[in-house]
Amino acid sequence: MRETWQADVLKFLDGDEWAIEWQGEEVRERMTERLDALVWLDHPRAVTVTRAVIRTLKRRVGRGSKIAGGNVEGPLHTFFTDPDHIVKLAWRYHPMIRARVHKVIEENRHPDLVVVRLRGQREVDRWLDGPFARNLG
Repeated sequence: MRETWQADVLKFLDGDEWAIEWQGEEVRERMTERLDALVWLDHPRAVTVTRAVIRTLKRRVGRGSKIAGGNVEGPLHTFFTDPDHIVKLAWRYHPMIRARVHKVIEENRHPDLVVVRLRGQREVDRWLDGPFARNLG
């Protein structure tokens, strides 16, 4: 992990417009305070893990292309030895992420926050092709 990642994220959040993955315990509440909308990709666990497997295979076949922050995934055989292998994390984090979003909704500390819950790729595609698409052009 980059030593400056937390400062980098907080600086990024100072911008007028931004989109960011809702990760990082140390900065998540600061992110949430600044959100207008939280787009929750609430795909089934099987979809999430399958996509992690496919991305991992593509990266490894492509000679370990870089991930965000300049990270590189380890060799495929580490799936069997590394408890924090990306595919295992996808499986383990799925219910944790769901719980985090539910907590934000239930606590209601951000009453103006719009939560867009998209369950499955069809809902994502419909949402992206809807009124939101007109604002991207």
